Amino acid sequence: MVSFDAGFRASLADLFAWRRDVRRFRSDPVAEVVLRDCLAMANLSPSVGNSQPWRFVRVADPGRRAAVVESFQRCNAAAAASYPDERRAAYTQLKLAGLREAPVHLAVFCDAETEAGHGLGRATMPEMLRYSVVSAVQTFWLAARANGLGVGWVSILEPDAVRACLDLPQSFELVAYLCVGYPVEEHLDPELIRHGWQARIDEATCLIER
Repeated sequence: MVSFDAGFRASLADLFAWRRDVRRFRSDPVAEVVLRDCLAMANLSPSVGNSQPWRFVRVADPGRRAAVVESFQRCNAAAAASYPDERRAAYTQLKLAGLREAPVHLAVFCDAETEAGHGLGRATMPEMLRYSVVSAVQTFWLAARANGLGVGWVSILEPDAVRACLDLPQSFELVAYLCVGYPVEEHLDPELIRHGWQARIDEATCLIER
């Protein structure tokens, strides 16, 4: 049986604490072996019925990347317009994506029609397929951080437009669009806390006892 000592547990806590949503990337390329190792870690993630429904799509084509940026710009403008004046001003000051700077783009989809897993665990909660993909994203994120990489999760996008520009089947549902690369700066505090958007919620409010 594998045993994890106090030193490992302390390092693991540091890894969780230093996992940041990165928006500012250096232009340095990411070594293929490092990226592949992180993706291999993601494939160890738990999934409903062992279905492994995640599909990582590396987006390298400049035209396809440009289409994703255009989708972000449309969605970002609409999101800004939805806020009242004071909050809108704060929103427009935030850097919410590193799409132009990140050397690696990964679009992460859920294959909603996968036959793997034989439907186990999905009859009452079909959304478990997407939740499984989220677990793979988190595992990739932690593996990337352990290798000195930063990851930014861009959710201000049109899922159908992204799927269409990547020429993927209708059964592929966008779960995450990840920007990956080496961060320009390191901060223990999340960017949204640092720039006054939202403080961290107290842990006590997240646990309900019955």
